[in-house]
This record gives sequence, structure tokens and C-alpha cells, in this order.
Amino acid sequence: MADYDSNTPYVPDIDEVLTDAELLVLQRQYEREHPNVRVQTRFNYAWGLTKGNKKQQQQLGIQMMHDIYDEVPERRRECMYYLALGYFRTGEYSNARVHIERLLALEPNNSQARDMRKRIEDKVTRDGIIGLALAGGAVAVVGVVAAAIFGKKSSK
Repeated sequence: MADYDSNTPYVPDIDEVLTDAELLVLQRQYEREHPNVRVQTRFNYAWGLTKGNKKQQQQLGIQMMHDIYDEVPERRRECMYYLALGYFRTGEYSNARVHIERLLALEPNNSQARDMRKRIEDKVTRDGIIGLALAGGAVAVVGVVAAAIFGKKSSK
């Protein structure tokens, strides 16, 4: 559970990673059915890819989820959740937020989606604070260097 603390909702899908062996099972099923892959098989493989540990896998899973979303209206609810998950896992938090908000617009009481939104918000806030701290540190270093340079010039 890499990104979990006690103040943040636990969203298992964010933290669980499929092993290469588990993903291979889904990939082989997909390949066996090709070129007439069933929607459920496509969905399973896309789901697995979003839970992979490689960004390229996650991006392929996101693309497949988008395709299913566009082609199969009855799977849109699930796709919105897993698109949010995929985007979260790739660090594309604004896209994750868009998809989870779409789902919550349809299902405002969906606790899984609400927990996911909280995780997205917490991550964006934490990353923003870290970014500000790094930027502040860089400014401080520049100030110290500038003071040292100007201090040496004025003492000559």
C-alpha cells in the first residue's frame, strides 16, 4: 500500500498491482479470442493492464477502457471508475478527477467512487505541498548563492 495513510480512504484497486503472471493469463485469453474478442475479455484485460506495474501497460489499459466506454454504453459506469484508477496510477490526476466526477454525477452515493475522489484530492494536495516546498527550497538556495556573490562583491 504505497500511497496509503490512516487519514486517507483505503481504495484497494489503487494499491494492488497485478503480477506479470496474472496479467499474462488475461493477455492469453484476449489473444485466444482475437479477432472476435468478447467485451468481458476486453474489459478484464484492460482492467488488468491498469493494475499493471508498468506505465506503458497502464496507458494501454486506459486506451482499451476508453474504447469499451465508447462502444458499450452498458459498461460505462465501470469504465469511468477504472479510467479514474488508470489515470491516478499514471499520475494524470486531472484526468482521474474528470472520470470520477462523471461517475459521481450518476451515482452520488457510490462510496467506492467517493473514496477514490478523496484519494485523488489527497494526492493532488500532497503533491502540491511537496512542489511548493521544493520550489521554496530552490528559491532559498538561489537567495543564499546571490547573497554570497553580492556579499563578496561588496567587500572588495
